[in-house]
Amino acid sequence: MSAKIHWIDNLRAVACLMVIVIHTTTWYITGPMATTGLSWDVANLLNSASRVCVPLFFMISGYLFFGERSAQRRHLLRIVLCLLFYSAVALAYITWLTPISEGRSLLKLLQKPVFYHLWFFFAIIGIYLLSPLIQVKSVAPRYVALLVLVLAVLANPNTVPQSLGPFRWLPVNLYLSGDSIYYLLYALLGRAIGCMETQRRGISWLAGLGFFACVIGIAFGTRALLKINGAFNDTWYLYCGPLVFIAAVSLLVLFKNVFNQRTLPGLATISRYSLPIYGFHALFIHYLRTHHYDDMSRPWLDMPWVFGVTLAGSLVLAMGVKRLDTRQFVS
Repeated sequence: MSAKIHWIDNLRAVACLMVIVIHTTTWYITGPMATTGLSWDVANLLNSASRVCVPLFFMISGYLFFGERSAQRRHLLRIVLCLLFYSAVALAYITWLTPISEGRSLLKLLQKPVFYHLWFFFAIIGIYLLSPLIQVKSVAPRYVALLVLVLAVLANPNTVPQSLGPFRWLPVNLYLSGDSIYYLLYALLGRAIGCMETQRRGISWLAGLGFFACVIGIAFGTRALLKINGAFNDTWYLYCGPLVFIAAVSLLVLFKNVFNQRTLPGLATISRYSLPIYGFHALFIHYLRTHHYDDMSRPWLDMPWVFGVTLAGSLVLAMGVKRLDTRQFVS
């Protein structure tokens, strides 16, 4: 796949930016100085709209490696080296710039990532290992719709339970458990939808409306649980939740249909450096938030400031690493 796939580049860049949005706004929703009122609602909406970021990364990987081409030894080596390199960077940050115990981080290195965002590298290793065994066949759109309805909604353990009197009718128990099966399902659908003819009349509008409706549903569901429980609850935020799943599928279809003529200005750069940006971004946000270089009392300035500094700083470091890493092992 030497030729550029423009919708993949655009989607990868947007997913990368969404990751930064999630971690920028999370402090407003769950942090020790979490705000309330309109600021909470705006942060919640932005966070809800960005929940598809990690699912999109799995779908992109599935599109690239679940077809005629599978992940090779060099791809798996690259992910392992990325995990080791960015864990080392995070460990250095923890040691020099935080009171967090680096010893405890090292002891649990194989059970828990050194820094919270690095969990993705653990999860994607399984997808890469399975890719030589999987070659997704062409399927009809109606089959994909049925698959999403049954596995992502009706039988999804993360679906909010529904009952009719004493009779519980959702979720249906098809013995689907653990997030890994949904990460694999994201990858499978990424390939299936990526190779599907989706340019039919009205599909792009339907995909856009589907994404918008899911974002509103995630935001309102999260707000409703906050009122009920008196504290934040992540039920609607889960990457494998039904609305996040449908939103990810919708956005994939939308980008494939609408943003496939060229890689948009700016997004080409973000896409090219998306891996090291992901590796570095959480450290910038954590430093800004814990060393009081933010101002959560003025969220309209604070959120763009933290987002902008994080993106710029991560991009500068990414460019530096890429220049040194000529064989692109960790960049």
